[in-house]
Amino acid sequence: MEHGEKQITVVDEQGNEQLCEVLFTFESEEFKKSYVLYYPIGADENDDEEIEIHASSFVPGEGDEEGELQPIETEEEWDMIEEMLGTFLEEEDEE
Repeated sequence: MEHGEKQITVVDEQGNEQLCEVLFTFESEEFKKSYVLYYPIGADENDDEEIEIHASSFVPGEGDEEGELQPIETEEEWDMIEEMLGTFLEEEDEE
């Protein structure tokens, strides 16, 4: 069953920890950053609602340290992420 699944813990604005499934990660030459797209675990079990996919830029940790998620601040980055997501989802559909 393993698709190289990776899980991350994300803390929301209220300080609640939410376990999330990583959808995919990619690096952008343009912005010199890595990005991670993820969604809350359990979200895909409820068919009624659209899964809310979240994105953050990602700063890898040094050595053993955990990486750090950073909010995405620019329209340009969001546009690029949406494009990457669109491509990713199209490829998923073709399988």
